[in-house]
Amino acid sequence: MALAAERIAAYAAELDQAERTRKPIGPLTAREPELTPDDAYRIQLAWMDLRIQRGARVVGKKIGLTSHAMQSMLGVFEPDYGHVLDTMVIAPGDPVALDELVQPKVEGEIAFILGRDVPTPATALDVLLATRLVVPALEIVDSRIEGWQIRLPDTVADNASSGRVVLAERGLRPDELDLTLVGMVFEKNGEMLSSGAGAAVLGNPAAAVAWLANKLAQFDIPLRAGEIILSGAITAAVEARPGDLFTARFGCGLGSVSARFV
Repeated sequence: MALAAERIAAYAAELDQAERTRKPIGPLTAREPELTPDDAYRIQLAWMDLRIQRGARVVGKKIGLTSHAMQSMLGVFEPDYGHVLDTMVIAPGDPVALDELVQPKVEGEIAFILGRDVPTPATALDVLLATRLVVPALEIVDSRIEGWQIRLPDTVADNASSGRVVLAERGLRPDELDLTLVGMVFEKNGEMLSSGAGAAVLGNPAAAVAWLANKLAQFDIPLRAGEIILSGAITAAVEARPGDLFTARFGCGLGSVSARFV
């Protein structure tokens, strides 16, 4: 049975309050053991509506749970998604304020800047043809759920554990590189933490974006020209603390992106 509209609105308000006060709440699934992903997406949309009413704009989407390891941990077999708001995007070189976040972690990704709408049903090739640029990105994931004690509906309701986004100033056209072979070295304070390649994201980051286009098409939501699409983490997320400098360095000439936390 679908969750009543009043409960949807109440949980959205709780997440909104947690985000604004930086005080996390307990898992929604602890109170709603039968909470479904569909109802969780309804909570996410209700929360986004609250933020839009305060002046935020949707500028893109983010894809989560693209690795088989994360999917297995949460017992799911497909990714999830959330919204990217203009208030989440940090300009290159600007510091990331920790006192605006709850319990942030950082991960390196490839972001797609769409040059035109993605047609559906979409393939990875459709995504590449619709993409103006691919750029290095750092996603600062965050959770309004205490201690990251999340099940799938918790993270979905929480806008796919969104936080902030830092994009590199420059990128490449998608026909200038093979996204599956693009390597990434992830560094914290000059020390290499991990490495990976684009193929870690559903085999191809463009395939992850195609999945998103097809998923959203079920709800008549298109991926529009100009949107930023975060395709999913290449390596595991790492906790951020004051003074930390994170850098993701990409091969194939794609470049790098950094963020310092204050």
